[in-house]
Amino acid sequence: AFCRGRVVRVPQGPLIRVVGTEVVIPCSVSDYDGPSEQNFDWEFSRETDFLRIVSTWDSTFTSKEFQNRVGRGDIKLRRSSNDAVELVISNIQPPDQGIYKCSTPSTDATVQGNYDAEVQVKVISDGLVVSGIKARSPTTLKLSEGDSFKLRCSATTTSPEHTHLHVTWQIKSGATWQDILSLTHEGKFQPGPGYEERYRNGDVRLDTGANDTYQLSVSQAVQMDGGAYRCLVSEWVRGADSSWQKIQEKSVEVASMAVQQTGVLISTLNVSVSEGDSLDLMCNITTDRSGIFQAAVMWYFTASADDALSDAQVLLSMDHDSVVSDSALLSLSRVDRNSYRLLVRDVDVEDSGYYTCQAAIWAPQHNGSWQKVVERTSAPISVVVTALEPDYEVFLNASKTPKFSDDPTELECRITNVQDLEANTRFTVSWYYRLRLRSDDVVPEQLLASMDADWTLLLGERSRERTQNGEIIFSKKAVNTFSLRIQWTSESDRGDYFCVISAWSRHRNNSWVKSKDVASAPVSIFWATQDYTLTVEAVRLKPFFVAGHTFEMTCKVSSKNIKTPRYSVLITAEKPLADQSSPNGTTRIISLNQDSVVRLEDWTDQTRVDGVVLEKVQENEFRYRMYQTQISDAGLYRCVVTAWSPGGGGMWREAVNGLSNPIQIDFQTSGPVFNVSVHSDNQMIYQGELADLLCIITAEGMALEPDDMSFDVSWFAVRSFALDREPVLLASLDRRGIMTQSRRNGSSDLSLERISPLEFRLRVYSCEDHDFGNHYCVVTPWVRSATGVWQREPDIKAKPIFLSVKMDVLNAFKYPLLIGIGLATVIGLLSCLIGYCSSRWCCKKEVQETRRERRRLMSMEMD
Repeated sequence: AFCRGRVVRVPQGPLIRVVGTEVVIPCSVSDYDGPSEQNFDWEFSRETDFLRIVSTWDSTFTSKEFQNRVGRGDIKLRRSSNDAVELVISNIQPPDQGIYKCSTPSTDATVQGNYDAEVQVKVISDGLVVSGIKARSPTTLKLSEGDSFKLRCSATTTSPEHTHLHVTWQIKSGATWQDILSLTHEGKFQPGPGYEERYRNGDVRLDTGANDTYQLSVSQAVQMDGGAYRCLVSEWVRGADSSWQKIQEKSVEVASMAVQQTGVLISTLNVSVSEGDSLDLMCNITTDRSGIFQAAVMWYFTASADDALSDAQVLLSMDHDSVVSDSALLSLSRVDRNSYRLLVRDVDVEDSGYYTCQAAIWAPQHNGSWQKVVERTSAPISVVVTALEPDYEVFLNASKTPKFSDDPTELECRITNVQDLEANTRFTVSWYYRLRLRSDDVVPEQLLASMDADWTLLLGERSRERTQNGEIIFSKKAVNTFSLRIQWTSESDRGDYFCVISAWSRHRNNSWVKSKDVASAPVSIFWATQDYTLTVEAVRLKPFFVAGHTFEMTCKVSSKNIKTPRYSVLITAEKPLADQSSPNGTTRIISLNQDSVVRLEDWTDQTRVDGVVLEKVQENEFRYRMYQTQISDAGLYRCVVTAWSPGGGGMWREAVNGLSNPIQIDFQTSGPVFNVSVHSDNQMIYQGELADLLCIITAEGMALEPDDMSFDVSWFAVRSFALDREPVLLASLDRRGIMTQSRRNGSSDLSLERISPLEFRLRVYSCEDHDFGNHYCVVTPWVRSATGVWQREPDIKAKPIFLSVKMDVLNAFKYPLLIGIGLATVIGLLSCLIGYCSSRWCCKKEVQETRRERRRLMSMEMD
C-alpha cells in the first residue's frame, strides 16, 4: 500500500469464447515514468514456451507461426489510448486456446512493479441454435388496426459451459432495428423505447413455452407495428470476477407485418343553408376490418378552422352501444352499419362554423368486454348559414333648416318600403356628420349618436357635451321615424348629415344580432354668412390738462352683420419702458362686460381705488375717467371692445374683437430732478460691530421747500459678490414715517431713520456673516403741486455698494485662550501638590542602615 510502481493489467481469466467469433483482449498500463505513449508486446503459450504474436513498436517481433494471420489482419492490435491497447483475433479457433501475455518495455528510472500480465483464453464449441417456428399463415401478415398477432422463435444451446441466453424481439420499419421487448440473461423483462406504456398495459408480452420457444404477443395493433420482425438471441457467461460477458449473438427473421388503417370520411363538404332550415350532415366510416365490431361517433363544433379539437364544443355523441346524448334541436341517428347522420333543426346564423366527426372502432375481447381498437377524426366541414335580410329603404329630409346662426335645425330619418318584416326584427338608427369642403378631398364622417339593439343611445365625441346640455336632441317619433334636432345651430354645424338604419334579428337564445345596414342620402345644412366687422374710436374730451386734474375719454363702437350685439369694454395702458408693471408692457386697468358689470383688473393702487371709472353712456358709447392723475399715469390708453351676440339657451356668444386708436397722457413738467446715492464710512467691518449706510438724495432744477417734498425709501441687499441673485428687502420707510422691517433669521438687528430732509440712514447692529453683500436703496419721490395735490415721481434706484463682514480673530480666541491657560495652570499646580503629598506621606519607607565610621581617605602620595 505504501509502494508505487508500474502496473500492467489484463482481464481476469479464464476468458471463455466461442469458436469462430471475434475475441478482444484489452491491456493497459499505469503508474509509469517516461513518455505518455507506451508500447506493448503480446505473446502466446499453449503449454510452456511463449510465441511472439505482435508488437506496437517492433515490426519483426511476430513469430513464423503467426506471420500469415497478422499479415492478413486476422490478428491485430488496436490502440484505444496512450496507455491501453486491444488484441483482436477475428476468427478464433481451438488451437488459439492457451495463455496470452501482455508485456510493456521499461521506460522507468527504477525498476519497480510488474511489466507483464497473463490471461487464459478458453475456446468452446458453438452450441447455440436459433430458428423461427413457421405458422399456418404465410410469412407476410396483413392486419387491421386493433387486431392481435403472435410470433414465435426457438433458441437452444449445448455449450459445455454454464451459459445464459438473452432473447430480444426487434422490429425494422426503416433502416435500423428497434427493440420491442427483451428477456435478459438475468431473467428480467425489459421493454424497448416507445413500448413501456404498452408493456405495462399488457398489450405487448413475451412468453416462454415448451421446446425452448419464445412467443411475442401483441394486442391492438397500431400503425407503428408494421414492419419486419426478428428474434435476436445472445449467449452470456459469468466471468471470474462475477461479471457477465457476452460470448456470441445470433438472430433469425420471423415475419413481416402490414397494418392497414381504418378510415373515417364525411360525405358532404362546404354546406350552405339558409336561416331557419335544417342542416343534414353524414359521417361515413370505411374500414376493412372483418368480424364483429361497433362504432362510436362524436360530433364537434368550432368557430374557426384553426381551433384545436380539445377546445371545441361537443354537440352530440353515440357510444358503441348506440346510446345517444340528449339535445332538443340536434339529433344523431344511425342510417346503416357504417353511416351516421347529424340533423340540426332550425339553424341560426350562430350555427355557422366548422363541424368535425370523430369515430372510434370497438372490438369484443375474449372475456366478453369491448375495447377501443382505433380512433379517427375527420377533416372539418365548413357550414355557412345565410341570414334572411329584411328589405327596406331609408329617406332623410330636413323639416327645419336654419337661415341664420342660432336658428333650430331638425332632420327626420324614415324607413320606407318595408318588405318581409318579421316579428323578430327591430330597427335602430345611427347619425353621422361630414364636413363639407369646396375641394374634392375626402373627409371621414363623425359619429354623432347611435342606438344598440335595446335602443340605448350611445353618443359620439362631437355631440356628447351638447347633448348632455340639451342643445342636441335625438328622439324616435314613430315606429319608422327617427329625428335629430339642433336647438341653436352654429357655423361649426354646417355640413352634410346622413343616417344609417340597422336591422336586428332575434336568435334562439333571445340575443339580437345585426343583419343589415342601409344608409340614407346626405342632407346639406348650409346658409350664407357675411364676416363680422367692428370699429372702435377713442376720443379725448379735454385737449390739455396738468397733473392732478381728471383725464376723460370716450369709446364709440360701430358694428355690421352682428345680430342684436352687446359690447364688453376693457381699458388698457401702455406705460413707458422705465415704468412697466406688466411683462408685455400693457396694463389692464378696468373692464365692463356685456351685462354692464364693472371690474378692476390690474389697478392695485390702494390709495386711488375709486380713482378710475368706466361707464356706459349709450348702447354703443362708453366713457372712461381717471381722477387726480399722477405723473406715473403717463402712457398710451386704448379701448378693447368685444362684440357678443345671443347664443343658444340664453347664453352670449363672442362674435368679434376690436381695438381703438391710442390716447396719450403726457405731462409737460419743469419740476426738480432727483438723484440717489449710497455712502458708507466703513465698508469692511468685523462681526458684532455696527454698520452705517446712508441713502443721500440730491435735487436739481427747480428748488422746492422741504414741506413740498416727501420720499418713500426702501433698502435692499443682494447676498452675493455679483448681482446674480434676487434682492432681499431689508426695511422700508414711507413718506408718512411708518417703518416696515422684513423678517430676519440671524441675531443681528437693523434700524432705518431719516436724519435730514434728503438723507436716510440704515444701521445694522451686531453684524453677522449673512449680512454681507451689495446694498442699495430705492427712493420714490412725492412732490406737491401748486394745486395742493401730491404727485408721485418715478422710482429712483441707487448704485449698490458692497459690505464685507470679517471675523476678529483676537476677540474670537481671547477668552478661550485665557480660560485654557488658567485651567492648565490650576491642573499643573494640583498635580504637583498631589505628587508631593504622595511622596511625603503615602509612599515613605524607613531603611535601617548600619552606622559606619567616617574616616578620611588617605592621599595617594602616602599609599
